[in-house]
Parts: sequence; C-alpha cells; structure tokens
Amino acid sequence: MNRQDISETAISIGSTTNLLKRDWLPIMIVIAAALIALAFVGSPSIWLTLTLAGLAMGMMVFIVASGLTLIFGLMDVLNFGHGAFVTVGAYLAYAVLTMMTGLTVADNLLLNVLALIAVVVVAAVGAGLLGWIFERIIVRRVYGDHLKQILITMGGMIVIEQVVMMIWGSQEKLIQLPTSLRGAFVMGDAVVEKYRLLVVVFGSVLFLAMYFSLSHTRIGLLIRAGVEDAEMIQALGYRIRRLFVGLFVVGSGLAGFGGVMWVFYRGTLTADIGGELMILAFIVIIMGGLGSITGCFISAILVSVVANYVAFLVPEMAMTSTIILLVAVISWRPRGLFPLTKR
Repeated sequence: MNRQDISETAISIGSTTNLLKRDWLPIMIVIAAALIALAFVGSPSIWLTLTLAGLAMGMMVFIVASGLTLIFGLMDVLNFGHGAFVTVGAYLAYAVLTMMTGLTVADNLLLNVLALIAVVVVAAVGAGLLGWIFERIIVRRVYGDHLKQILITMGGMIVIEQVVMMIWGSQEKLIQLPTSLRGAFVMGDAVVEKYRLLVVVFGSVLFLAMYFSLSHTRIGLLIRAGVEDAEMIQALGYRIRRLFVGLFVVGSGLAGFGGVMWVFYRGTLTADIGGELMILAFIVIIMGGLGSITGCFISAILVSVVANYVAFLVPEMAMTSTIILLVAVISWRPRGLFPLTKR
C-alpha cells in the first residue's frame, strides 16, 4: 500500500458525505420553521428583521462552534477551555482597536476594512498560538481520558481568564464598530444592520472554506481517515499527531475569530465573554453531529433563528426553546443531523 491509497481509503471512510448531499430534510426544517414563524409574526418586515438577526447570531455561534467541533468531534477531546480562546481573541481585538483608533473612526470604508482585517488576523493568530501552548502543556497529557480532559481544560480556562484580568483589568470595556459598519439598511419597513450582514457573509465564506478543505483536499482526507484509524495513517508514514496539533491550533484560532465577531455584536467586553457562548456551542455541535461542519452550520442557524422567533413571540420561552429543540433533534436523530463519525 502506497501513500496514494490513503486518498481512496479516506474517501471510502467519508462516504457519508455523499449521503449528506442528498439529505435535505434538516435544511427543509429550517425553512419550515421560518415560514411557520412568518404566520405567527404576521408582519413580513418584522419577520425579515428577526430572520436576519437570527442568521447573524447563528453565524457567530457557528464560527465559535466550528473550532469546537473540530477539536471535540474529530480529535475526541472534550475541551471545556475553548471559551478561553474566545476571550483572548476578544481582548486582543480590543488591544488592536485601541492602537488603531484613527483607522476605525475615519469615515473611510477602505481604512475601516483594513482595521477590521488587522483585528481579525491578530485575534485568530494570537488565539491559535495560545491553543498550541494549551495543547502542548495541558491537553497532550490527557488524550483518551475524558474526565481528566474536562477537569484540566476547565482549570486552564480559569487560569487564562485570571491572566486576562491581570493584564487588562476586570472593568467592563466598551467596543465600537468601525464607522462604516455602524448603522443599518432600510429595506421597506425592515431594518437590517450592516454588521449583521457582514457576519452572515463571514460565516458563509468560512463554512464553504471549511467544507471544501475537509472534503476535497488531501489534508482534509487525512484528518477524516485519521479519526477512524490513526494507526493505519501512521503506518503509511504520516505524522497524525502533528496533524491533530495543527487541527487544535486552527480550532483555537477560529474561537479567537468568533470572539472578535461576538464582542463587536455585544458592544461590551468582560473576561467571562467566552463562557457566554460555550453552552450554546456544545448544544450546536451535539445537535449537528460530532465532527460535522455542515451539521454545525445548519444547527447553529436553526437554534438561533428559532430562539429569535420565540423571543419575539413568547420572550420567557427563548432559552427553553433551545433545550426543547435539542431534545427533539436527538430523539429523532441520536447521532445528530449530519453524523460523520462512528462515535
């Protein structure tokens, strides 16, 4: 068996991806939920505003959860410290914004975009570097032991949050969007915030890039094959451990990217910002199917738009609706909407 055989092996292992392409039912459920909500909301303009807001929230959850589903679903690591990378990404964004105030307040779209790109790059790279250190010092010692993973990663998250407070203080900080990204578009009677549209674009591009990378590149095929049979991949001469370390770094960087998106949406910054999204992120990856990027994407949208509709119609049921949705999906498909692994 030569190295080229790995591509064929990985493709056969990932045959469920072909089934995924034909499984439109979860997507139809999202569409059905939106149409049912339209009937209850009554006003098309309000419904459009709620839907776009839900989509934007879903994209932010997806950006954070996509890194978690790589680490949890593909590496079988219960990283309860994932929120720390969100926090670090958000604070690095704050630090960069502080140094680039002239670019962010300028009434110039190009300068604002350059500032935003710089913020995202610094946050993602910084969180990814921290993820490399985190994996090397903490996670590497507890591979294969879920109980120890939970305890040690939670401890790591607490330590990182304390270090963040030592550096930047515990006071709440205000974060403002670059000038060109503030405000909203008016579409008839509907109001659509510019930033939410940007988040939808970012989330969609990220999903397409991740889906293509995992499904149609050699590295993606190696990762998926390594999940099923790491010893076989090592026997073929590939260093699967290095591949998984790289995966952990990428997942951490995505968390930092998500931290940037979330802190701009939130408008304020505190050290517990990472923990706010973690419960929702775990719900999303379980509902979508462990290791499934498509499942993570669809379930993030489903959870967010449904929660948005329910919050408008019955505010006190907003959080409860997410739990009910999780129970319903797991009862229907115990392995998630788009299961890709055998675990």
